[in-house]
Amino acid sequence: MKLESTGERVIVEDRPTSIEDYVIYMGHIATYRFAERFAHGRRVLDHGCGSGYGAALLAETARDVQAVDVDEDAIDHARQRFQRGNLTFAHIQPTAPLPYPDRAFDTVVSFQVFEHVRSVAHYLSETRRVLEPGGTLLLATPDRSMRLFPLQKPWNRWHIREYSARMLAEVLSRFFCQVEILNMSGRRDVIDIELRRFRKFKWLTLPATLPIVPDPLRVWLLNMQHRLRGATRRPRMRHNPDFDESAFVIGPGLQPSLNLVAIARA
Repeated sequence: MKLESTGERVIVEDRPTSIEDYVIYMGHIATYRFAERFAHGRRVLDHGCGSGYGAALLAETARDVQAVDVDEDAIDHARQRFQRGNLTFAHIQPTAPLPYPDRAFDTVVSFQVFEHVRSVAHYLSETRRVLEPGGTLLLATPDRSMRLFPLQKPWNRWHIREYSARMLAEVLSRFFCQVEILNMSGRRDVIDIELRRFRKFKWLTLPATLPIVPDPLRVWLLNMQHRLRGATRRPRMRHNPDFDESAFVIGPGLQPSLNLVAIARA
């Protein structure tokens, strides 16, 4: 089975063919590198692991990593591609309880998943249940303040909702006793590649993303736009980029902000 890369799924062995795809990939790697300090020597759950490359990175220093995803093909790929004695992959159903006992983990990571979650209460309550008291949830999700106009719905057809820092803090605080919201920014020439993509799509997808458009119609219109436009032509890389994940930085109040990174304590 060959798992295909998409804008929502990164396949580490597939070399990015565009500079935009490379920026997205390096941003993902930077988030997992940030998480390493919370995973070292600990029991870790990757709640929405995708193709598994991030869970494999964490397993290099974690005591144990359990990685789950609702995409069975992605889990099959991860099992074939990444094999370590302290790394296990499992397929889950989105509305079923996690297949772990209470207090099974010291750290849960959830990167670029929350914007896809329909049942937020179920997702967060299950995450909270499997964390030890005092354990940590690290959650990364796109920052709507840079991606969207006020009240605009997501132009990414797979995203159910996108969050501002205030929105994210409010929803996490219902389940966790301490929540800190950080921002991902970085080297300005690198960040500008993503900002140009944001500006393009938030204009291009109007009026399908107006707040009055029902979600089923929004998704249908975005799918139609995608088919009519064909595969988005991104600037192809003519040479090897001069940056890696170190071009990104995560911290409080950083602007311009590509992603929000929450640290929530159980």
